[in-house]
Amino acid sequence: MGVLYYAEYLHLFERARSAYIRQCGMSYADVEKKGIILPVREAQCRYRAPAHYDDLVQVRAGISEWGRASLRFVYEIWNEDKTRLLAEGMTQHALVNPQGRPVPVPDWFRQLCAPEKG
Repeated sequence: MGVLYYAEYLHLFERARSAYIRQCGMSYADVEKKGIILPVREAQCRYRAPAHYDDLVQVRAGISEWGRASLRFVYEIWNEDKTRLLAEGMTQHALVNPQGRPVPVPDWFRQLCAPEKG
């Protein structure tokens, strides 16, 4: 069939999320070193058109919503020349400390990921 395996889209989301945080000025590893872990508690993907093996794609990521101790990333996956939307989705994340307890979104993290930076 030659189409990209459906779960691979979630891997693309993860890589885009990591790249987004890095573009904001900090690696995900550095975020964790500061005591913030972002486990996924919900994921959704809507498939619009198939991607095929070896296709080059562009993935856009951003934060659409901040909660007290959570945030939501949204994603779009486009073909290489951005003429066709292949998939869109979201991941909802809790913010927890290294012991797994919820923590409020720290101001430094909210400022790091402000829309004008990402």
